[in-house]
This record gives sequence, structure tokens and C-alpha cells, in this order.
Amino acid sequence: MISPTAPAFSRRRLLGSAAGLATAALLAGCGGPAGVRDAGPPRRGGVLRVGVTGGGSSDTLDPHSPATNPDIARTLSLYEPLLHWDDAYTLQPAVAESVRAEPGARAWTATIRPGITFHDGRPVTPDDVVATFARITDPNDPKSGASQFSVLREVVVVGDRQVRFELTEPSPVFDQYLAEYSCGIVPADFDIERPVGTGAFKFASFTAGQQSAFVRHEGYWRPDQPYVDRLELINFAEDDARINALLSGQVDAIDQVPLSLTEVVGSYESIRLLTSETGSWLPFTMRVDVAPFDDVRVRQALRLIAGRDELVNQVLSGQGVRGVDLYARFDPLYLDPRREQDLQRARDLLSSAGKPNLSLELVTSPIQAGTVEAAQVFATQARAAGVEIGLRRVDTSTFFSDQYLQWEFAQSFWNTRNYIPQASQSSTPDAPFNETHWEDPEYLAVIGRARSEVDPQLRAQLVQQAQEIEFDRGGYIIWGFPNRVDAAQAYVGGLVPNRTGLSLSGYEFRKAWVNA
Repeated sequence: MISPTAPAFSRRRLLGSAAGLATAALLAGCGGPAGVRDAGPPRRGGVLRVGVTGGGSSDTLDPHSPATNPDIARTLSLYEPLLHWDDAYTLQPAVAESVRAEPGARAWTATIRPGITFHDGRPVTPDDVVATFARITDPNDPKSGASQFSVLREVVVVGDRQVRFELTEPSPVFDQYLAEYSCGIVPADFDIERPVGTGAFKFASFTAGQQSAFVRHEGYWRPDQPYVDRLELINFAEDDARINALLSGQVDAIDQVPLSLTEVVGSYESIRLLTSETGSWLPFTMRVDVAPFDDVRVRQALRLIAGRDELVNQVLSGQGVRGVDLYARFDPLYLDPRREQDLQRARDLLSSAGKPNLSLELVTSPIQAGTVEAAQVFATQARAAGVEIGLRRVDTSTFFSDQYLQWEFAQSFWNTRNYIPQASQSSTPDAPFNETHWEDPEYLAVIGRARSEVDPQLRAQLVQQAQEIEFDRGGYIIWGFPNRVDAAQAYVGGLVPNRTGLSLSGYEFRKAWVNA
């Protein structure tokens, strides 16, 4: 077992500085051994070992409740939804060969792909699809995707390979909900102790907070995939341990190279960087139901304190674009307004709110590359406006404990989604991850109408109106959209840029091969 807490090179912390890492590169022979082995053409066989950011004792194999990066990577290896988002962030068939709206979008019909089987060899049936969504929406134990299916009245079998999703109201974007990675199809008798899905890999072993292993699903429906015989996912709570594991050859690929170190890591001849433009975002979260964040003037002041260009340059090393407190940058309806740093206006707002000398505690954690660094930069920016922000750093297990949705001022990370699906996950009272406790009556009325509006032009107007409300009164400080930079040994092939915000080709390791 690779220890995620024991960096290579005699425990020397290469991440102490970029200069230190560069020195290590020189000591290693200017970046790598002679005769670096390239990936070459696709080939079958071998083991792929991947270092994944975060995770902890709360890690899970549950297909419908992934939270951390290792959870998501396991989910995408074991299970598949009816549809999925491809590398360009467009909808593609997966377990279903088609999903089509019926007139008026009050019902959608999914046709299961012929010949698709679970890991135990049984064919996927309409009854399995019905049972999957009953599990997701179980009122006694709702899973993370349950809120987006609040309009789902019933899933019924309508043919040998067909199911119909009958809704309580029109839902013109219902197919986008079905493509979430937390909607993997499982057998009707699913047992989390013996997890079975249709994914490219079958379960082999799992130790929460440490690592998991999988083997090739020989009956996988995609021709020739997966390429590798075995996949191993290793948790790494700290950046330096993850990078050292790659540089020393303990792992074949890692997610989330700190953007300040991409140039240095990329200088190794034996390492290849994978850079993806994404719609992922790393917000600061303000609980709008507790003081001082229950005063919109305080929320707007903190948004005006954020120097977004400085955050992008210092935290992301320019690898990304600035944000303006709205998510869903790839949605065609993205509003993209402007908000510049204005320290004087921020001070004026705080004075009018009776908080001229505001002191706050910000909970931060290495839940994603850049979160801790963003907290440090933002705290420095706030001091210039007379706001003192003390940082409380916790480990990832503590951050995602039962306290997670109770933090008053904290951070989070999200991957690419369009606006309506993202709102159903984070910006309504019944959302599974309403980190800001946002419950604005006007907003709820508008987003509720947008969710069921069939006319594209009217829906566009409503989505933009919802964005305007969230821009004015919401609880997120969304300062930027980082690129995703991952790294792999030169002998690893098949990994390509991916817009979903998920690392390493969207954690779809079925695509990867190793020239071992």
C-alpha cells in the first residue's frame, strides 16, 4: 500500500517552494531519466495507479452520494448513468441508447442500450432503472441527487427496454439531471457491500480514507475498453505527498497539480501535463441566515473586497478566468456581468450595516487545489478594507463531516453544470448542498418557473432574471473558474482535456492505457 502521508525522497517536502521542487528536478537529471518511455498507441494490460486529492474516513462506494474527489472517481469507475457528459460537455448516451422528451416535456422515455450488463453478468432491465431512481429519491434516505428529481412523480416500465419518467410539471432540461454522475444505474437488489454497476471496472477492494482497487469489466459495452487490467485509486490529503508520489514513480497519474507549480512539474521529461478549461468553481460560502451574513450589505461588501484578477493570478497562476459571483459559465444563458474590487464602497456598506470593524473566521481546507491559497489571499485583501479574517484550517474529513453544511463562512468546490441543474444542487432550500442556506422568495419563484418553462425564449429570460437576483443578493463569492491541470507519466496514454471540471479526462479511466 502507498502511504498518502509519507512523501517520497526521504520525506523531504518538495512543495515547500517552487524553487525546492525545481532543485529536485535538476537532481533527478533535469527532469527525468534518459530514454523516457512514451505511451504509444492504445494497448491492453497493466495497472494504472492514480493519486486523487482529498477523501477521508467518510469515503463511500455509494453510487448516489459521492462527495469527495476519490468518491467521484470511484463512482465513475463502477457505475454509469443513463446519459453522460462527454469531454466537450455535451450530452451523450450511456446506459440508455436514447432519452427523449414526450410532447410538452411532462414525460421522458429512456430506451436501455441492448446487450448492456452489470458486472455480475446480468442484463440491465427496466426494473433496475425503476429501482435506481426509487433509491435516489427515497424520502427516508434521499441521496445527493434527490432534489433535482422533485418533479419526478413515477418511473414506470413501458417496454422490454423502455421506462417512462412521468413528471408533475414540464421539465425541458430533465435529460441533464439524468446525466449527473450521482445517478448511476444499479441492480434492483443493489448491496453497497458488494457494489455492482455497469462501469468499465469491477470492484476489488476499498479502504476508506486510503485507497481502492478495481479490475477490468470484461463484459463492458464500449468496444476495446477499458485498456488496463487493474485500476488503483490512492487518497492524498496533501499536495506535496501527491506530487512526490508521481515524481518518484509510486503512481502513474495524479489529479490537480497546484497551478503555481505546473511549470516546475512540467519540466520533468518523464511527466506530461494535462490542462483543461472548465466550468468548475471554488467559492467562498456565506450563510445568509446568520449574522453578519444575514445583512445583504455585508455580503456585497465582501464581494467587493475580492480582487478577482489578483486571485486568479496568485492562486491560479493565471490558469483560469475571473468569476463574478455566478456559476455555470458554459451555459449559453450565462449572464457574465462585471464586478470590480471597490474597497471604499465595501467600507461604506459595512459602516451602513453597523460593522465598520468586522472580524470573521473563515474555515478552509485542502478540499481542492487552490482553496487554502485563495483563503490566504482573500484574507490579505480584506485587511485593506478594515476586515480581519482569521483562518481556521481543518483536514478534509473534518470539513466534510456533519458540520459541513453548518459552516458560517467557509469554502467549497463545484464542477461544471448548467444553471438550472446547478441551482437544484446548491441554491434552493431542498438542495442537498445549500451551503449558503439561500432561501430568497423572489428567486425561488423565478427559478421554479424557469425549471418548467418549455418555451426556450421565456426560459432564457427567467434564467437570466434568476442570475440577476443571485448576483445582487446571493451568498456565494465566486472569484474564478480555474483550469484543471493534472499530470501523468509519459507512458500513460488516452487522457485528454475535459470540460466537466473533473480531473484526468473526467475520471473516466476506461480511456487510459499504460505502456508498461
